[in-house]
Amino acid sequence: MENWFVLNTKPKKEFQVEKLFHEGGFKVYNPKYKQENRILPFFSGYEFVCFDHPGQYKKVKYTRGVKRIVGNKEGPIPVSEKIIEEIKKREINGFIELDKYGSEPEAGDEVQIMEGAMKGLKGIFKKELNPRERAIVLMNYVSYQGHVVIEKKKLKKVL
Repeated sequence: MENWFVLNTKPKKEFQVEKLFHEGGFKVYNPKYKQENRILPFFSGYEFVCFDHPGQYKKVKYTRGVKRIVGNKEGPIPVSEKIIEEIKKREINGFIELDKYGSEPEAGDEVQIMEGAMKGLKGIFKKELNPRERAIVLMNYVSYQGHVVIEKKKLKKVL
């Protein structure tokens, strides 16, 4: 019977191992995220592979780039498919999305700009221009009143 297991890969070999298992006909899941236009493994040095234990154990263990299969003295420890599904639920367009500054603001929420030239300024979140990228914030200060278009990821909802 096939189960999911966690593989510990050699350093910087996550993508190579993923490719080898895909080519070998295994189900493999290597969650990824984007950081500054680079694609990186979400769990550096680890990924999930589905195989029949003990039937395919040696084939998996001795695949190039695999350091070990995570387990204990009794052998590898299976991972529930529900865990894989929960991780996949966090994906948007194939990448894990993290809320850098907490929950996403909605229209009318007070927000604080967390990065850039206007760092520290507060305003009212008006609307999203395009999903997950840019937003309009209403700024109201002593000598300035207006709209600012800013990258949404630079905003933090003020609680």
